Amino acid sequence: MRVTIFGTGYVGLVTGTCLADVGHDVVCVDIDEVKVEGLNRGVVPIFEPGLEPMVKANHAAGRLRFTTDAEAAIAHGDILFIAVGTPPDEDGSADLRYVLEVARTIGRHLSRPAVVVDKSTVPVGTADKVRATIAAELEARGVDVDFSVASNPEFLKEGDAVNDCMRPDRIVIGATDMAAVEKLKRLYAPFNRNHERIVVMDVRSAELTKYAANAMLATKISFMNEIANIAERVGADVEMVRQGIGSDPRIGWHFIYPGAGYGGSCFPKDVQALARTAQQHGMDPRLLNAVESVNEHQKKHLFELIERHYGGKLKGKTFAVWGLAFKPNTDDMREASSRRLLQQLWDAGAQVRAYDPEARHEAQRIFGERDDLVLCESANGALVGADALVVVTEWKPFRSPDFPRIRQAVADAVIFDGRNLYHPDEVEAAGIAYYGIGRGRSVAR
Repeated sequence: MRVTIFGTGYVGLVTGTCLADVGHDVVCVDIDEVKVEGLNRGVVPIFEPGLEPMVKANHAAGRLRFTTDAEAAIAHGDILFIAVGTPPDEDGSADLRYVLEVARTIGRHLSRPAVVVDKSTVPVGTADKVRATIAAELEARGVDVDFSVASNPEFLKEGDAVNDCMRPDRIVIGATDMAAVEKLKRLYAPFNRNHERIVVMDVRSAELTKYAANAMLATKISFMNEIANIAERVGADVEMVRQGIGSDPRIGWHFIYPGAGYGGSCFPKDVQALARTAQQHGMDPRLLNAVESVNEHQKKHLFELIERHYGGKLKGKTFAVWGLAFKPNTDDMREASSRRLLQQLWDAGAQVRAYDPEARHEAQRIFGERDDLVLCESANGALVGADALVVVTEWKPFRSPDFPRIRQAVADAVIFDGRNLYHPDEVEAAGIAYYGIGRGRSVAR
């Protein structure tokens, strides 16, 4: 099938590449000429495991192309995906300017029947706005072209997006036009061979499903962080609590790891956007507001442990920071806990030596040149001249460090573990003071 995708960010690029990989003829459109030119040379602008070789292979095979020519791309596609960003507006609602601009572009150039698919995460009712926008442009041109608008939300995890796309848990299709549903079923047939993964529903339910999924996962994280904070105060170990509740199949093991707060491009903005949608419809979203409030506080907690250990005297101290990306296997630092921590350390007069396996260049772009920041080439390199170690992202290479080496390297012999990667007994046996999240022994020192 012939597919056009507007947007070459995480969602658009991964979706387009995976569709091409199963044999579809895909054209990806972006207004960024530099990015498009780079993609056509095999330069992938994001780090996502497994993505780069797939992009190169499918581009070489002619199944995946990149262009800035929207008119030609629209003429190409039987199915037109909108996969552009929906950043938070000032009031927390999703900013639809890019989605609706794509809809206007489609309306200006559409000349034959097509299915327009909202792949971007958008508030309930967006499909109606997209449909109206396209219809208005067609009317202004004085042409009558048959088209449908469907919702097909993505459920990709950064760091595992290719696998999620190629082996989806579910494929949600929101549409009332059964011809459009059948087209999308044919599109996704290669991903649906082992068992039925397609869930068909009305458009508004599909739009809400995406927000509900992310809000539920964010809720589990904030709940566990709240339990961790209680554990600290009562002298319990939240890691023991996690094992005690995770074995209950009604709760499960996923997303119950306490830490330094969630970040990324999805959870923060989607929780806020869903809360804003509720408010716009006269409802007070108390739980969603609490989820966001707990997360905001949690992003301060790692610094609070550091401040507590040093009695507030951080000026002149140097901290080795392991991990800058908001999660492992990505270079994405949007809403990352590291950004809050670094700013707090700098405001307190401290220096930072940071290392991340993939996010170094992104950190350079965000922070620029600073006298109080050194971006290091290795984890051990970050320890040189440091007074303490702070672990912010749970990258695999950080999970089994050489504690005696850390003890020799950091002057104050202390680790602040923002992801509970280490067992306190093992750290302390090496002569290092240990602070984790929700580990009661970290409080009274």
